Amino acid sequence: MRVAVLISGRGSNMQALIDSCRTAESPAEIVLVISNHPSAAGLSIASNSGIEVAVVDHKNFADRTAFESELGRTLKSASIELVCLAGFMRLLSPDFVNNWRNRLVNIHPSLLPAFKGLNTHKRVIETGVRVTGCTVHFVRPEMDDGPIIVQAAVPVRPDDTERKLAERVLKVEHHCYPIAVRWIAEGRVRVIDERAIIDNSNTTKTWLINPEM
Repeated sequence: MRVAVLISGRGSNMQALIDSCRTAESPAEIVLVISNHPSAAGLSIASNSGIEVAVVDHKNFADRTAFESELGRTLKSASIELVCLAGFMRLLSPDFVNNWRNRLVNIHPSLLPAFKGLNTHKRVIETGVRVTGCTVHFVRPEMDDGPIIVQAAVPVRPDDTERKLAERVLKVEHHCYPIAVRWIAEGRVRVIDERAIIDNSNTTKTWLINPEM
């Protein structure tokens, strides 16, 4: 499966996807990385990995429609089959999202539908929840919405800062995103009634209790 990754910054999840797709048994290949920022650090990382890169700078377009038109043209010219958002800091229009329906995925640093939007870790700590995590999902027009493919949970600790919590969540993000892409590329993910069904998958037999007894 030909995959494109959209980034706005350093692209740590992009790197995890590149590493995963470089394995011999991977059914997916990262063939294109696009950023809306010419100075995004992830562009050089992708280029040094031998991956084609492109810049579609939103500042060069009169409006979002023109920007997304060029973004879509760039994706289609590379025969992209799946688009992965990895720290892509632009809200996409309903028209664009629906055009890539069930071919556009995102990763969010919370257990959706909780804590949608920005400043996630700050709000998690302030709210006092005991467990947070990350979610990989198909994208829908509403922000941080869509069928959930995979989630991972991590504990929130009493001494957590935003940085400490973000680092802990990021580690499981790097594990979950490649898993979701692999399942999609293998044809194991079906969307039925806005639920993502994973064929031949097992429900985890462990649980997380925080604080421990």
